[in-house]
Amino acid sequence: MAQTVLSAAIGFALVLLSAALLMTVLRIVRGPTLPDRVLGLDMLVAIAIGFIAVIAIKTGFSLYIDIAIALGLVGFLATVAFARFILARGLAPEQSAEAASAKRTHPKRGKAVHSVRRKRKGAR
Repeated sequence: MAQTVLSAAIGFALVLLSAALLMTVLRIVRGPTLPDRVLGLDMLVAIAIGFIAVIAIKTGFSLYIDIAIALGLVGFLATVAFARFILARGLAPEQSAEAASAKRTHPKRGKAVHSVRRKRKGAR
């Protein structure tokens, strides 16, 4: 009885993870912005960890859990690196549009825009 329930739960988990994988790949392909794609890649890592965990339960081979932990660490570092890359590219589109309009409408506000840039550079 317990094996039947476990086998059904493993099958259900694999179906759900496969659906999540397809939706995430669709988000990465159609993602309108770079941050959407980065979040999609992070989600792919989480789904891969889920697949590894389910396979570890199915086979009973505990080494897969160590592999999943290592993949989680690498995925976290990759997400942080992508976030730093996005920050280094410049301000977000909404913020850069606001800064450009503030610079055009009031010339004395240019100092405020430059101070924001100095703060951003110092934060690196």
